[in-house]
Amino acid sequence: MSRFLQLHMLTSYPPSNLNRDDLGRPKTARMGGTERLRVSSQSLKRNWRVSDIFQAALGQHLGTRTKRLGLEVYQDLITNGVSEKNAKTWAQSIASQFGKLKGSDSANPLADLEIEQLVHVSPIERKAVDHLVSTITLEKRPPGEGELNLLRADDMAADIALFGRMLASKPGFNVEAACQVAHAISVHSVVIEDDYFTAVDDLNTHEEDAGAAHIGETGFAAGLFYSYICINRELLIDNLNGDTALASKAIQALIETAMKIAPKGKQNSFGSLAYASYARAEKGNQQPRSLSVAFLKAVDKNSEDFAATAIESLERHAANFDKVYGACADETYSVNVFTGEGSLEALIAFAGK
Repeated sequence: MSRFLQLHMLTSYPPSNLNRDDLGRPKTARMGGTERLRVSSQSLKRNWRVSDIFQAALGQHLGTRTKRLGLEVYQDLITNGVSEKNAKTWAQSIASQFGKLKGSDSANPLADLEIEQLVHVSPIERKAVDHLVSTITLEKRPPGEGELNLLRADDMAADIALFGRMLASKPGFNVEAACQVAHAISVHSVVIEDDYFTAVDDLNTHEEDAGAAHIGETGFAAGLFYSYICINRELLIDNLNGDTALASKAIQALIETAMKIAPKGKQNSFGSLAYASYARAEKGNQQPRSLSVAFLKAVDKNSEDFAATAIESLERHAANFDKVYGACADETYSVNVFTGEGSLEALIAFAGK
């Protein structure tokens, strides 16, 4: 079994605003002396994890990221007839097992039921919480100290095993991510453009005022993005307590999702849905390496065949790494939409073995 699986993808998006900064404009980064479009790894992982493809493949093995566990427990207790005072105290006891709770807030009397940081709760942990809530409701008593050991290291959720978990107050239940995801970055330089738009009032007859009912402006740009994923298969299996079948299923689900799912930013405005047009998967025990250096020199946007130039650069650098360092992978498999070579089905099968 190969320890590492690496996936290199090229995905082209038309004019879009996939991942916004604090000003609402497309995120960027400087690389090789030029400004590039960027989609953060956090955005990519979030969109993959909640996608229909990922959920359908791994639904019963996926966790929930939330601050609101205490609020949900409180509402369940109230619904089942527990007094407000007891419901709040008992809910705080349960939620605090997953992280430090927020302080009180005079404007929101339930603020101190929220966990300060997002916590990724596995299905078995949520089942343990629900069982405890049911028990204390039925027996009309607070949870016992021994019953509050709700965190689990076994039967781990597939998304927690892939992307990790950090619990500052309970580090013994931290999970090291088996999957590393790079920020996607355009292979060429970009200039963010501005879209000035208006909206018209349908009931405005223009008899008195022919002006727009709304005027706005949003940034956008088009780009061909390089994306990189590295999965430590051994760590993933270890995180999943030796469940090799679930590990393979998780890898295959992630590969299909990464190839098909686009970030959701401003999709209704731009319709910038896209599949990856090129992908190179690599398996082996060798130390992984990104191929982002292939685009340290920005691809010339005036190139006669822009996509072909990007693919040639990526494959040339992969071959040059092999020449200098020796084979950087034992096996590779590629799909290329531009030439019609390879298939997603074969790529998924290759990744899962």
